[in-house]
Amino acid sequence: MYTDLALYIDGEWLNGAGRKGEEVVNPATGKGLATLPHASKDDLDRALDAAEKGFEVWRATTAYDRARLMRKAADLLRDRADHVARVMTQEQGKVLAEARVEVMTSADIIDWFAEEGRRSYGRIVPGRSRNVRQLVIQEPVGMVAAFTPWNFPTLTPVRKIAAALAAGCSIIIKASEETPGGCVELVKCFADAGLPKGVLNLVFGVPAEVSEHLIGDERIRKISFTGSVPVGKHLAALAARGMKRATMELGGHSPVVVFADADPEKTADTIAAFKYRNAGQVCISPTRFYVQEGVYDRFLARFTDYAKNIKLGDGLEKGTTMGPLANPRRLDAMEAIVQDCKSRGGKIVTGGKRHGNQGYFFEPTVVTDLPDDSKLMTEEPFGPIAPIVTFKTFDEVVERANSLAFGLAAYAFTSSTQTATMIGDAIQSGMVGVNSVAISTPETPFGGIKESGYGHEGGIEGLEAYTNKKFISQG
Repeated sequence: MYTDLALYIDGEWLNGAGRKGEEVVNPATGKGLATLPHASKDDLDRALDAAEKGFEVWRATTAYDRARLMRKAADLLRDRADHVARVMTQEQGKVLAEARVEVMTSADIIDWFAEEGRRSYGRIVPGRSRNVRQLVIQEPVGMVAAFTPWNFPTLTPVRKIAAALAAGCSIIIKASEETPGGCVELVKCFADAGLPKGVLNLVFGVPAEVSEHLIGDERIRKISFTGSVPVGKHLAALAARGMKRATMELGGHSPVVVFADADPEKTADTIAAFKYRNAGQVCISPTRFYVQEGVYDRFLARFTDYAKNIKLGDGLEKGTTMGPLANPRRLDAMEAIVQDCKSRGGKIVTGGKRHGNQGYFFEPTVVTDLPDDSKLMTEEPFGPIAPIVTFKTFDEVVERANSLAFGLAAYAFTSSTQTATMIGDAIQSGMVGVNSVAISTPETPFGGIKESGYGHEGGIEGLEAYTNKKFISQG
């Protein structure tokens, strides 16, 4: 039911064979699924050499042919969606329906970048004299090193892989050691589609050792990282030593502003479903709820009802609507947050504790009456805990929503076109959903500001992140 775990280097799948490794655990049961091999330093050097050779082949491949191969990989991924989704549910915990949506969205991302790679246009700038042609062209940035977390085992890797390949780059990706199977299955689709050797390489290992080894190699010209702020800062510093391009998609703490003219029940249903998706383990998950006083009670009641009716369980079981947290660390973090909430006068309206006697389950939780300087209101929870507090005025809630160092995603709900425009302008965030939670699609830029990082994935911005602009003045 799971998958065979291996490294993929220079077109070859490499299993344990004496390598160090670690056990991959099913978070719903706490039981082992398989042993994941770690790349040795020799493996990493081989991956670098392979990516160097692969880049020369792939950059010389036409955008048309690159797109054709990528679309074939996307079709393979769709054909295998049911299997890949089951692999992800086993290793990460999300319910099967969510996992399948992730797989299908990953295929859409490949398709979109395949086509956009054919449209990586340059331009001609009129010269100042008649005999001068001025051209601006886009070229692949070079070899890429990418690093992804455990919460979206195919979606996060495919954003980096598809964009890099569409631009003509080769890539070495280090996916999460806790959820490796999804990325293994993803890479299989590219391999089976006929991607030349060395263009895409997959490694695992001790994160700090792998990242420092890859980023330290002068041949790597671009890094892309999705993960925590502290690790992102460290990798950005490593990249800066070699003047390497970097995309940093880091943590967030997304405010939700519900104005009194919004429909509180409809809004609660929409945002609660988004909050508890993947047990709240989503970087753009709504995490701070500010509700205007006039609709607070109705919103809270409906949101709480939604949380109470969530069915916890193994994501493979029929009827389950929320799975476990991904690892024991998240359980400990949730308990620490709840304890701090209680110590700061917060009221646990529902949930607030572990669930069951096996696996890493935590109840969907709603907390009220929290001060703005509490742990839950200032630190990203990355779990199924929702703080819901009141506000009075527009200016007040804007100040509170913008008060943190994070700036990844934000949401607002109102029936007023004027208020919608004003809040969209006022919120300091890389992405703002106004009466919508659809802020992450293949064709739109995904990225944050402030300590939530810099650069974008998705959209034309996501493709350009893997290209160099070259200006040619031809007399």
